[in-house]
Amino acid sequence: MDSIRKYFPELSGRQLEQFEALGPLYTDWNSKINVVSRKDIDNLYCHHILHSLAIAKTVKFVPGTRLADIGTGGGFPGIPLAILFPECHFTLIDSIGKKVMTVAANVAEQIGLTNVECRHERAQDDPDKYEFILSRGVMPLPDLCSIAQKLIDRKNRRNAYPNGVICLKGGDLSAETQKFRNSFEQTEISTFFNEEFFKDKKVVYVQIS
Repeated sequence: MDSIRKYFPELSGRQLEQFEALGPLYTDWNSKINVVSRKDIDNLYCHHILHSLAIAKTVKFVPGTRLADIGTGGGFPGIPLAILFPECHFTLIDSIGKKVMTVAANVAEQIGLTNVECRHERAQDDPDKYEFILSRGVMPLPDLCSIAQKLIDRKNRRNAYPNGVICLKGGDLSAETQKFRNSFEQTEISTFFNEEFFKDKKVVYVQIS
């Protein structure tokens, strides 16, 4: 929790309460449903919550922005970002119902998030349109962008970045990003956060036209 306060000093009292509540909630759920590696639950704030918030260091979503978190699992990166951007709407999508409809939906309800909707479905079957598709290492970038082609709203543009995909990745991405040479941007998370965990982690943005 100290790292959240360190890198996001502008948080309101309400947001701090919500972030503080995530620790015990996810620890409890993780003992019942394997949301994150049980060996990693003690690193929840750094490896999962702060990692999710790296997206916010690259894009400041304006109020009203609609975002979909594909393959959200127990709610990452969607729930931490929904706390940070309470005036944006987040749809959390996963094909594994026990994670998204049991864990993510319960966590969102328990901390009073009114800007989150959870859906148990394949992203390909979602009928709605979004300004941004979010993901955290769920699938190769070309596959993610292929799904995003159907989901991206091409009419409403209100953010500094054109509508598209924003995902969290690690390691060498040269093969994955090759086909997006003229429409992607890669930012090293170590630019924002100095913890060792982030040394090879990246935020990748791809414009969907």
